[in-house]
Amino acid sequence: MLYGEEHRELQRSLIRFIDTEVNPHVDDWEEAGIFPGHELFGKLGRLGFLGVCKPVEYGGQGLDYSYGLAMAEALGHIRCGGVPMAIGVQTDMATPALARFGSDELRKEFLAPSISGDYVACLGVSEVGAGSDVASVKTTARKDGGDYIINGGKMWTTNGTQADWICLLAGTGGDDVHRNKSLICVPMKTPGVTVARKLDKVGMRSSDTAQIHFEDVRVPQRNRIGEEGMGFTYQMLQFQEERLWGAVAKLLPMERAIQQCIDYTRDRIAFGQPILHNQVVHFRLAELKTEVELLRSLIYRAVEEYVAGTDVTELASMAKLKAGRLGREVADACLQYYGGMGYMNETPISRFWRDSRLTSIGGGADEVMLTIICKLMGTLPGRKSNRGGTTGEA
Repeated sequence: MLYGEEHRELQRSLIRFIDTEVNPHVDDWEEAGIFPGHELFGKLGRLGFLGVCKPVEYGGQGLDYSYGLAMAEALGHIRCGGVPMAIGVQTDMATPALARFGSDELRKEFLAPSISGDYVACLGVSEVGAGSDVASVKTTARKDGGDYIINGGKMWTTNGTQADWICLLAGTGGDDVHRNKSLICVPMKTPGVTVARKLDKVGMRSSDTAQIHFEDVRVPQRNRIGEEGMGFTYQMLQFQEERLWGAVAKLLPMERAIQQCIDYTRDRIAFGQPILHNQVVHFRLAELKTEVELLRSLIYRAVEEYVAGTDVTELASMAKLKAGRLGREVADACLQYYGGMGYMNETPISRFWRDSRLTSIGGGADEVMLTIICKLMGTLPGRKSNRGGTTGEA
Protein backbone atom coordinates (compact mmCIF):
# COMPACT_ATOMS: atom_id res chain seq x y z
CA MET A 1 0.00 0.00 0.00
CA LEU A 2 1.64 3.23 -1.18
CA TYR A 3 -0.56 5.69 0.74
CA GLY A 4 -0.95 5.74 4.50
CA GLU A 5 -3.17 7.95 6.63
CA GLU A 6 -0.74 10.88 6.42
CA HIS A 7 -0.90 10.75 2.62
CA ARG A 8 -4.69 10.65 2.73
CA GLU A 9 -4.86 13.60 5.11
CA LEU A 10 -2.60 15.63 2.82
CA GLN A 11 -4.96 14.82 -0.06
CA ARG A 12 -8.06 15.70 1.96
CA SER A 13 -6.54 19.04 2.98
CA LEU A 14 -5.60 19.87 -0.59
CA ILE A 15 -9.03 18.90 -1.92
CA ARG A 16 -10.69 21.18 0.67
CA PHE A 17 -8.45 23.99 -0.55
CA ILE A 18 -9.31 23.25 -4.17
CA ASP A 19 -13.04 23.28 -3.45
CA THR A 20 -12.87 26.72 -1.84
CA GLU A 21 -9.99 28.52 -3.59
CA VAL A 22 -9.71 27.00 -7.06
CA ASN A 23 -12.75 25.26 -8.55
CA PRO A 24 -15.13 28.21 -8.02
CA HIS A 25 -12.84 30.31 -10.25
CA VAL A 26 -11.75 27.81 -12.89
CA ASP A 27 -14.30 28.83 -15.53
CA ASP A 28 -13.29 32.49 -15.23
CA TRP A 29 -9.58 31.61 -15.46
CA GLU A 30 -10.23 29.44 -18.51
CA GLU A 31 -12.05 32.33 -20.15
CA ALA A 32 -9.26 34.79 -19.28
CA GLY A 33 -6.52 32.44 -20.48
CA ILE A 34 -4.54 32.85 -17.26
CA PHE A 35 -4.87 32.30 -13.52
CA PRO A 36 -3.48 34.57 -10.74
CA GLY A 37 -0.22 32.70 -10.15
CA HIS A 38 1.25 34.78 -7.35
CA GLU A 39 -2.03 34.94 -5.45
CA LEU A 40 -2.76 31.21 -5.73
CA PHE A 41 0.83 30.08 -5.16
CA GLY A 42 1.06 32.34 -2.13
CA LYS A 43 -1.93 30.57 -0.59
CA LEU A 44 -0.55 27.15 -1.49
CA GLY A 45 2.86 28.08 -0.10
CA ARG A 46 1.48 29.25 3.23
CA LEU A 47 -0.22 25.86 3.63
CA GLY A 48 3.00 23.99 2.79
CA PHE A 49 1.82 22.47 -0.49
CA LEU A 50 4.67 23.81 -2.66
CA GLY A 51 7.46 22.20 -0.65
CA VAL A 52 6.11 18.79 0.30
CA CYS A 53 9.28 16.99 -0.81
CA LYS A 54 11.72 19.89 -0.50
CA PRO A 55 14.39 20.32 2.24
CA VAL A 56 13.10 21.68 5.54
CA GLU A 57 15.94 24.21 5.78
CA TYR A 58 14.43 26.08 2.81
CA GLY A 59 10.84 25.90 4.02
CA GLY A 60 9.88 22.47 2.72
CA GLN A 61 8.40 19.54 4.60
CA GLY A 62 11.22 17.13 3.76
CA LEU A 63 8.90 14.22 2.94
CA ASP A 64 9.67 11.49 0.43
CA TYR A 65 8.32 11.55 -3.11
CA SER A 66 5.31 9.39 -2.29
CA TYR A 67 3.83 12.50 -0.64
CA GLY A 68 4.54 14.54 -3.74
CA LEU A 69 2.73 11.91 -5.74
CA ALA A 70 -0.24 12.04 -3.36
CA MET A 71 -0.40 15.79 -3.86
CA ALA A 72 -0.15 15.48 -7.65
CA GLU A 73 -2.95 12.94 -7.70
CA ALA A 74 -5.18 15.17 -5.57
CA LEU A 75 -4.56 18.10 -7.92
CA GLY A 76 -6.62 16.12 -10.43
CA HIS A 77 -9.63 17.28 -8.39
CA ILE A 78 -9.24 20.66 -10.11
CA ARG A 79 -11.81 21.00 -12.89
CA CYS A 80 -9.27 21.82 -15.60
CA GLY A 81 -5.81 20.74 -16.66
CA GLY A 82 -4.05 24.10 -16.85
CA VAL A 83 -3.91 25.05 -13.17
CA PRO A 84 -2.65 21.65 -11.94
CA MET A 85 0.00 21.72 -14.66
CA ALA A 86 1.18 25.17 -13.58
CA ILE A 87 1.45 23.99 -9.97
CA GLY A 88 3.31 20.89 -11.14
CA VAL A 89 5.87 23.04 -12.94
CA GLN A 90 6.52 24.83 -9.66
CA THR A 91 6.87 21.67 -7.57
CA ASP A 92 8.08 18.89 -9.87
CA MET A 93 9.57 20.37 -13.03
CA ALA A 94 11.45 23.64 -12.42
CA THR A 95 12.76 23.02 -8.89
CA PRO A 96 13.89 19.37 -8.32
CA ALA A 97 17.41 19.89 -9.72
CA LEU A 98 17.82 23.12 -7.75
CA ALA A 99 16.73 21.37 -4.55
CA ARG A 100 19.07 18.46 -5.15
CA PHE A 101 22.18 20.03 -6.70
CA GLY A 102 22.00 23.79 -6.11
CA SER A 103 24.33 25.62 -3.75
CA ASP A 104 23.00 26.80 -0.39
CA GLU A 105 23.17 30.38 -1.63
CA LEU A 106 21.24 29.55 -4.79
CA ARG A 107 18.59 27.60 -2.92
CA LYS A 108 18.07 30.46 -0.49
CA GLU A 109 17.68 32.88 -3.39
CA PHE A 110 15.38 30.86 -5.65
CA LEU A 111 14.13 27.68 -3.97
CA ALA A 112 12.97 29.13 -0.64
CA PRO A 113 10.71 31.80 -2.21
CA SER A 114 9.38 29.20 -4.67
CA ILE A 115 8.40 26.97 -1.75
CA SER A 116 6.76 29.87 0.09
CA GLY A 117 4.89 30.91 -3.05
CA ASP A 118 6.50 34.33 -3.20
CA TYR A 119 8.11 33.38 -6.51
CA VAL A 120 6.55 31.73 -9.54
CA ALA A 121 8.98 29.48 -11.39
CA CYS A 122 9.13 28.25 -14.97
CA LEU A 123 11.28 25.77 -16.86
CA GLY A 124 13.19 26.73 -19.99
CA VAL A 125 14.11 23.62 -21.97
CA SER A 126 12.05 23.42 -25.19
CA GLU A 127 12.92 25.59 -28.17
CA VAL A 128 11.34 26.06 -31.58
CA GLY A 129 13.78 23.54 -33.07
CA ALA A 130 14.31 21.40 -29.99
CA GLY A 131 11.24 20.20 -28.15
CA SER A 132 11.54 16.57 -27.17
CA ASP A 133 15.08 16.54 -28.62
CA VAL A 134 16.67 18.12 -25.55
CA ALA A 135 20.22 17.47 -26.74
CA SER A 136 19.67 19.90 -29.63
CA VAL A 137 18.90 23.07 -27.66
CA LYS A 138 20.72 26.09 -29.14
CA THR A 139 20.48 28.65 -26.33
CA THR A 140 24.01 29.46 -25.17
CA ALA A 141 25.59 30.77 -21.98
CA ARG A 142 29.08 32.14 -22.70
CA LYS A 143 31.49 32.89 -19.87
CA ASP A 144 32.54 36.49 -19.42
CA GLY A 145 34.56 37.05 -16.26
CA GLY A 146 32.44 35.78 -13.39
CA ASP A 147 29.24 35.90 -15.43
CA TYR A 148 27.40 34.06 -18.17
CA ILE A 149 26.12 35.94 -21.22
CA ILE A 150 22.98 34.17 -22.43
CA ASN A 151 21.55 34.33 -25.95
CA GLY A 152 18.76 32.33 -27.52
CA GLY A 153 15.13 31.57 -26.87
CA LYS A 154 12.69 29.18 -25.27
CA MET A 155 9.25 28.05 -26.42
CA TRP A 156 6.10 26.58 -24.81
CA THR A 157 7.18 27.82 -21.38
CA THR A 158 4.44 27.18 -18.80
CA ASN A 159 4.03 30.06 -16.29
CA GLY A 160 6.31 32.09 -18.56
CA THR A 161 4.34 35.34 -18.64
CA GLN A 162 4.17 35.68 -14.85
CA ALA A 163 7.27 33.83 -13.63
CA ASP A 164 9.89 35.45 -11.40
CA TRP A 165 12.67 33.13 -12.52
CA ILE A 166 13.39 30.45 -15.09
CA CYS A 167 15.35 27.23 -14.67
CA LEU A 168 17.17 27.54 -17.99
CA LEU A 169 18.98 24.81 -19.93
CA ALA A 170 21.74 26.39 -22.03
CA GLY A 171 24.93 25.33 -23.77
CA THR A 172 28.04 26.26 -21.79
CA GLY A 173 30.72 24.87 -24.12
CA GLY A 174 32.06 21.61 -25.50
CA ASP A 175 31.26 19.24 -28.34
CA ASP A 176 29.53 16.43 -26.47
CA VAL A 177 25.83 17.33 -26.64
CA HIS A 178 25.21 15.41 -23.40
CA ARG A 179 28.01 17.15 -21.49
CA ASN A 180 27.99 20.71 -22.84
CA LYS A 181 24.87 22.12 -21.16
CA SER A 182 24.12 23.59 -17.75
CA LEU A 183 21.01 24.53 -15.79
CA ILE A 184 21.04 28.18 -14.74
CA CYS A 185 18.63 30.16 -12.54
CA VAL A 186 17.78 33.35 -14.42
CA PRO A 187 15.59 36.09 -12.88
CA MET A 188 12.97 37.06 -15.44
CA LYS A 189 13.49 40.77 -14.79
CA THR A 190 17.13 40.58 -15.86
CA PRO A 191 17.84 43.03 -18.73
CA GLY A 192 17.67 41.22 -22.05
CA VAL A 193 14.97 38.74 -21.01
CA THR A 194 11.83 39.34 -23.07
CA VAL A 195 8.49 37.58 -23.07
CA ALA A 196 7.97 37.66 -26.82
CA ARG A 197 4.36 36.55 -26.72
CA LYS A 198 1.73 34.68 -24.76
CA LEU A 199 0.84 31.59 -26.77
CA ASP A 200 -2.73 30.74 -27.78
CA LYS A 201 -3.24 27.05 -27.04
CA VAL A 202 -5.94 24.53 -27.96
CA GLY A 203 -6.30 23.43 -24.34
CA MET A 204 -4.85 24.06 -20.87
CA ARG A 205 -6.22 27.54 -21.41
CA SER A 206 -6.06 28.74 -17.79
CA SER A 207 -2.30 28.17 -17.83
CA ASP A 208 -0.22 30.93 -19.41
CA THR A 209 2.42 29.72 -21.84
CA ALA A 210 5.13 31.95 -23.28
CA GLN A 211 7.79 32.29 -25.92
CA ILE A 212 10.85 33.89 -24.34
CA HIS A 213 13.89 35.58 -25.90
CA PHE A 214 17.33 36.10 -24.32
CA GLU A 215 19.62 38.76 -25.75
CA ASP A 216 22.98 39.32 -24.04
CA VAL A 217 21.46 38.41 -20.67
CA ARG A 218 24.13 38.67 -17.97
CA VAL A 219 23.84 36.51 -14.85
CA PRO A 220 26.56 35.48 -12.37
CA GLN A 221 28.06 32.01 -12.80
CA ARG A 222 27.06 31.28 -9.20
CA ASN A 223 23.49 31.00 -10.58
CA ARG A 224 24.45 27.71 -12.20
CA ILE A 225 22.87 24.62 -10.63
CA GLY A 226 25.56 22.10 -9.71
CA GLU A 227 28.45 21.31 -12.02
CA GLU A 228 29.00 22.95 -15.37
CA GLY A 229 28.18 20.62 -18.24
CA MET A 230 25.86 18.46 -16.15
CA GLY A 231 22.66 20.23 -17.16
CA PHE A 232 21.49 17.52 -19.56
CA THR A 233 21.92 14.85 -16.88
CA TYR A 234 20.18 16.98 -14.26
CA GLN A 235 17.31 17.60 -16.66
CA MET A 236 16.94 13.88 -17.35
CA LEU A 237 16.61 13.37 -13.59
CA GLN A 238 14.02 16.16 -13.42
CA PHE A 239 12.14 14.43 -16.21
CA GLN A 240 11.66 11.35 -14.02
CA GLU A 241 9.59 13.41 -11.58
CA GLU A 242 7.92 15.42 -14.33
CA ARG A 243 6.77 12.29 -16.13
CA LEU A 244 5.54 10.57 -12.99
CA TRP A 245 3.71 13.79 -12.11
CA GLY A 246 2.19 14.02 -15.58
CA ALA A 247 0.93 10.44 -15.36
CA VAL A 248 -0.57 10.55 -11.86
CA ALA A 249 -2.23 13.92 -12.46
CA LYS A 250 -4.38 12.25 -15.15
CA LEU A 251 -5.96 9.64 -12.87
CA LEU A 252 -8.73 11.66 -11.18
CA PRO A 253 -9.65 13.58 -14.36
CA MET A 254 -10.03 10.30 -16.26
CA GLU A 255 -12.11 8.78 -13.48
CA ARG A 256 -14.23 11.93 -13.33
CA ALA A 257 -14.76 11.91 -17.11
CA ILE A 258 -15.92 8.28 -16.99
CA GLN A 259 -18.32 8.92 -14.09
CA GLN A 260 -19.73 12.05 -15.72
CA CYS A 261 -20.25 10.06 -18.91
CA ILE A 262 -22.10 7.37 -16.95
CA ASP A 263 -24.36 10.01 -15.37
CA TYR A 264 -25.04 11.70 -18.70
CA THR A 265 -25.70 8.56 -20.72
CA ARG A 266 -27.97 7.18 -18.02
CA ASP A 267 -30.23 10.22 -18.50
CA ARG A 268 -29.85 10.60 -22.27
CA ILE A 269 -32.58 8.70 -24.14
CA ALA A 270 -32.14 7.51 -27.71
CA PHE A 271 -34.24 4.96 -29.58
CA GLY A 272 -36.39 4.45 -26.53
CA GLN A 273 -33.76 3.66 -23.91
CA PRO A 274 -30.86 5.33 -22.07
CA ILE A 275 -27.62 5.38 -24.05
CA LEU A 276 -25.94 3.68 -21.08
CA HIS A 277 -28.13 0.60 -21.52
CA ASN A 278 -26.38 -0.27 -24.77
CA GLN A 279 -23.90 -3.01 -24.00
CA VAL A 280 -21.25 -1.44 -26.20
CA VAL A 281 -21.38 1.67 -24.00
CA HIS A 282 -21.32 0.20 -20.51
CA PHE A 283 -18.78 -2.46 -21.50
CA ARG A 284 -16.52 0.23 -22.96
CA LEU A 285 -16.73 2.39 -19.84
CA ALA A 286 -15.94 -0.63 -17.67
CA GLU A 287 -12.92 -1.38 -19.83
CA LEU A 288 -11.68 2.22 -19.57
CA LYS A 289 -12.07 2.27 -15.79
CA THR A 290 -10.04 -0.93 -15.61
CA GLU A 291 -7.30 0.64 -17.71
CA VAL A 292 -7.17 3.66 -15.38
CA GLU A 293 -6.76 1.40 -12.38
CA LEU A 294 -3.96 -0.52 -14.11
CA LEU A 295 -2.20 2.76 -14.83
CA ARG A 296 -2.49 3.70 -11.16
CA SER A 297 -0.79 0.43 -10.19
CA LEU A 298 2.08 1.09 -12.60
CA ILE A 299 2.58 4.61 -11.27
CA TYR A 300 2.49 3.51 -7.64
CA ARG A 301 5.04 0.79 -8.34
CA ALA A 302 7.33 3.29 -10.08
CA VAL A 303 7.14 5.70 -7.16
CA GLU A 304 7.80 2.98 -4.60
CA GLU A 305 10.98 2.11 -6.50
CA TYR A 306 11.90 5.78 -6.92
CA VAL A 307 11.58 6.38 -3.17
CA ALA A 308 13.78 3.33 -2.62
CA GLY A 309 16.49 4.93 -4.76
CA THR A 310 16.02 2.94 -7.96
CA ASP A 311 16.39 4.54 -11.39
CA VAL A 312 12.83 4.48 -12.74
CA THR A 313 13.47 5.94 -16.18
CA GLU A 314 11.82 2.96 -17.85
CA LEU A 315 8.77 2.80 -15.56
CA ALA A 316 8.30 6.58 -15.61
CA SER A 317 8.47 6.56 -19.41
CA MET A 318 5.94 3.72 -19.55
CA ALA A 319 3.60 5.54 -17.18
CA LYS A 320 3.87 8.79 -19.13
CA LEU A 321 3.27 6.96 -22.43
CA LYS A 322 0.25 5.08 -21.10
CA ALA A 323 -1.23 8.15 -19.40
CA GLY A 324 -1.07 10.19 -22.58
CA ARG A 325 -2.61 7.53 -24.76
CA LEU A 326 -5.23 6.45 -22.24
CA GLY A 327 -6.22 10.06 -21.60
CA ARG A 328 -6.87 10.53 -25.28
CA GLU A 329 -8.82 7.26 -25.40
CA VAL A 330 -11.01 8.12 -22.42
CA ALA A 331 -11.67 11.65 -23.67
CA ASP A 332 -12.57 10.54 -27.18
CA ALA A 333 -14.79 7.63 -26.10
CA CYS A 334 -16.69 9.64 -23.52
CA LEU A 335 -17.14 12.62 -25.82
CA GLN A 336 -18.59 10.29 -28.45
CA TYR A 337 -21.24 9.02 -26.04
CA TYR A 338 -22.31 12.60 -25.27
CA GLY A 339 -23.20 13.02 -28.93
CA GLY A 340 -23.60 16.61 -30.10
CA MET A 341 -23.39 17.97 -26.57
CA GLY A 342 -19.92 16.51 -26.24
CA TYR A 343 -18.75 18.98 -28.86
CA MET A 344 -20.06 21.96 -26.92
CA ASN A 345 -17.72 24.00 -24.73
CA GLU A 346 -20.34 24.07 -21.98
CA THR A 347 -19.92 20.33 -21.43
CA PRO A 348 -17.02 19.31 -19.13
CA ILE A 349 -15.90 16.49 -21.40
CA SER A 350 -14.93 18.97 -24.12
CA ARG A 351 -12.46 20.68 -21.76
CA PHE A 352 -10.98 17.34 -20.76
CA TRP A 353 -10.75 16.35 -24.44
CA ARG A 354 -8.74 19.52 -25.20
CA ASP A 355 -6.58 19.39 -22.09
CA SER A 356 -5.75 15.69 -22.23
CA ARG A 357 -4.07 15.91 -25.63
CA LEU A 358 -0.98 17.64 -24.24
CA THR A 359 0.14 14.67 -22.13
CA SER A 360 1.30 12.83 -25.26
CA ILE A 361 3.41 15.84 -26.29
CA GLY A 362 4.75 17.77 -23.29
CA GLY A 363 7.64 16.44 -21.21
CA GLY A 364 8.70 14.18 -24.07
CA ALA A 365 6.40 13.00 -26.83
CA ASP A 366 5.01 9.46 -26.99
CA GLU A 367 7.61 8.58 -29.60
CA VAL A 368 10.41 9.68 -27.25
CA MET A 369 8.96 7.54 -24.46
CA LEU A 370 8.93 4.57 -26.83
CA THR A 371 12.53 5.25 -27.86
CA ILE A 372 13.66 5.38 -24.22
CA ILE A 373 11.88 2.11 -23.46
CA CYS A 374 13.39 0.49 -26.55
CA LYS A 375 16.88 1.63 -25.55
CA LEU A 376 16.48 0.09 -22.14
CA MET A 377 15.13 -3.10 -23.70
CA GLY A 378 18.08 -3.25 -26.07
CA THR A 379 15.82 -3.45 -29.12
CA LEU A 380 17.18 -0.46 -31.06
CA PRO A 381 19.60 -1.36 -33.86
CA GLY A 382 23.16 -1.53 -32.59
CA ARG A 383 22.21 -1.11 -28.90
CA LYS A 384 22.22 -3.47 -25.97
CA SER A 385 20.03 -3.11 -22.89
CA ASN A 386 21.18 -0.36 -20.53
CA ARG A 387 19.41 -0.97 -17.27
CA GLY A 388 21.62 1.01 -14.96
CA GLY A 389 22.13 4.41 -16.52
CA THR A 390 20.09 7.58 -16.65
CA THR A 391 18.72 7.32 -20.17
CA GLY A 392 16.75 10.17 -21.63
CA GLU A 393 16.48 11.93 -24.94
CA ALA A 394 20.10 11.01 -25.65
